[in-house]
Order: sequence, then C-alpha cells, then structure tokens
Amino acid sequence: MHPVEIKPGVYYLGAQHWDRRLFDELIPLPDGTSYNSYLVLGERKTALIDSVHPDKEDELISALEEMKIERIDYLVSNHAEQDHSGAIPAILDKYPEAKLVTNEKCKEFLEVHLGVKDSSFLTISDGEELSVGGKTLQFIIAPWVHWPETMFTYLKEDKVLFTCDFLGSHLASTKAISNEDGRTYLAAKRYYAEIMMPFREHVKRHLKRIRELDVEVIAPSHGPIYMNPEFILSAYEDWSSDDVKNQVTVAFVSMYGSTRKAIEVLVDALLSEGIEEVHLFNLTEGDLGEMAMSLVDSATLVIGTPAFLVGPHPVAAYFLSLVNSLRPKTRFVGVISSFGWGSRVFDEVRSSLRNLRVEFLDPVLMRGFPREEDLSSVRSLARKIYERHKELGIV
Repeated sequence: MHPVEIKPGVYYLGAQHWDRRLFDELIPLPDGTSYNSYLVLGERKTALIDSVHPDKEDELISALEEMKIERIDYLVSNHAEQDHSGAIPAILDKYPEAKLVTNEKCKEFLEVHLGVKDSSFLTISDGEELSVGGKTLQFIIAPWVHWPETMFTYLKEDKVLFTCDFLGSHLASTKAISNEDGRTYLAAKRYYAEIMMPFREHVKRHLKRIRELDVEVIAPSHGPIYMNPEFILSAYEDWSSDDVKNQVTVAFVSMYGSTRKAIEVLVDALLSEGIEEVHLFNLTEGDLGEMAMSLVDSATLVIGTPAFLVGPHPVAAYFLSLVNSLRPKTRFVGVISSFGWGSRVFDEVRSSLRNLRVEFLDPVLMRGFPREEDLSSVRSLARKIYERHKELGIV
C-alpha cells in the first residue's frame, strides 16, 4: 500500500499480509493481517513508529523511498514481538543515524531477539517526551497488553495515540481507515478474544489511562486506524467489563453419537428455557477464533466430551487448555459426558479450568448411549443454567 496521510505530517505505512492464515502457529487468520508502521515528520527531525514483520521489510523500505525519506532520527519500538520489530535491523542498516527509542524492558527484549547493539538505543521512561520540532512524542509504559514491555506513543499536538497491538485487529484491507462496519467490529472482537482477553484487568486499567488523554486518532499496529476512537474504546470497555450476557457457549466432540445426542437435547432445552443465544461448536471442525469470541460474552460454557481412557477426549482437552489460558469472564461451567467402563472427565475438566473463577454445575455423566433418565438430567442442566442466569439478572 502507498503511504496515507492521517494528520498533517503523520503518515501510515502499511504492509498487508493477505494470505497469512495462521498466527503464532495457533491463531486462525480468516482475513489475513497487516503490520502498520507510522512516519512522523517534524520541523527538525523524523520519527518512524514501529516497523513491520521481517517478511514485509522490503515493502516498508519501498514506502519510505517513495516518500523520499533520506534520514530517520528516531525509530520507536512500542513492542518487541517480531511482527512489529522484525524489520528494525533492516531500517537501522538503511538509516544508521537513527536512534532506537524504547523502554528498558523492551531494549532487553530487542537485544535478545534481534541482536540490536546497545549503542543504537535511546532508552526512555514512562511519561518522557521527545520533540521532533512542532510535534512531541510522549511515551506511556503499558505492560501486559500483551507483553510486559509494551508501551504506547502519544503524539500530543496531533492527538494521535499509537497503541501497537492494543486495540488492533487481524484484518488485511486496502483501506487504512476503519469504516466502523460489522466486519471491522468482529475482526477487532476476534483479536481481543484471542490476544487480549487473558489480560482483561490490565486492559481495563489502560483503557482508563487512555480516557484521560485527548485522543482524536487511535493508530494500532494491526488492522485499520480509528478516526473515531469511541468506536473501539467503547467496544473494549464492553468486552473487558465484568458483565456477561444471557448466552451459552456449547463446545463438544462425539465419537459414536452418544455425546452429540445429549448436546442436541441440551441446545433445544436451553432455548426453550429462555436462553437468548446458544453458540454451538463441534471441536473437531470449529474455528478457535469463533469459539474465543463466543466466550467474550457467554455467562456459561458447556463442555461435551466422551471419556477417552477415562479422561476428556484429547480434542476437548486441548480446547480446555486454551480456555484456561484465555481466562474468559464466564460464570458457570457444565459438563456432559458419555463413558464406557469408567470416567474421571468431570474431575479433569475442573482441574483443566483452574484459572477460571466459575461455579461448576452438577455434571451429566452417561454410561453408553443416553437413556431417557440421562436426557432428563440434560434438561435439568438447561433449567439450572437458566436459573443461574436469572439470579445474575441477565434474563
């Protein structure tokens, strides 16, 4: 993409990764992703905010050459992860006079991961400012959204906040500016669910800090730029709040149909009881990002799994491990399981979700194909979930 001016003397330099379909060898990318770098042209000096993935460094350098940038005085690194820092060595090779501006923790990471020399750094602290002539960069240390060394850069005069991963989205697009449509919202929610949800308390703290600033533009390092910050800030405040919805996420795996039958009865019973939304996922086929998005709002999670050597099926165990890491604000967990000769499924589910502050509802454990008394227990579970939701005041 060609450079896009978002404020006088402030340019977006984006690299789109249209065909990337997996991030961190784990996260599905149905819409690809982008790596955003930003150029600030002051009256006396020039600053580049973040770089791009090393696979896209030629595109960033090409954009700088298109703008006829002969000198970069400051290269700001808000975050050391290589999708944003990976092109730093190439930029320093082309612009050897540039000082790499970052905090002490990020400096340590960049030295370890990229081998950047100590003499290249200009280390700053929280609240410190740097003038480029008519434009002032203020640095805000913002740990754990989502690494411990993360920081934001605030361009005071132009009221632009460069947030790196925070408030971003995995979305490749020819449009640098968000059009605030449903697709943009869902991409941002997916990103929050997959990346930021484990750090929900930190998210809330940093949102409050951003609210104290006078911000007209939010410029993340993935996805579109927000010329209306309220669009993304209010969404994040909703997602990271303690509020849950009258919604149930049901995730299951079934080998011979026993668990599937019980799950089908459960979904019908939940809707009949008055649950507003039920999101059903077959764990052997579902999109992990869609499941994570569902967990952002769901008051209840129900796991359906056959016993596999008396424990949860490995596919269910993998999903439980991810849920435990994501730490959703879910309040209740139900378990439905069929077994042959023995079962420790319920105990192992509870152990797998030890990071969650939830109430585990009485499980439905069926030996073999569900009989009528088993299905009656499934319907009772649906009723119990509705009652718990009603007690929360979300029905």
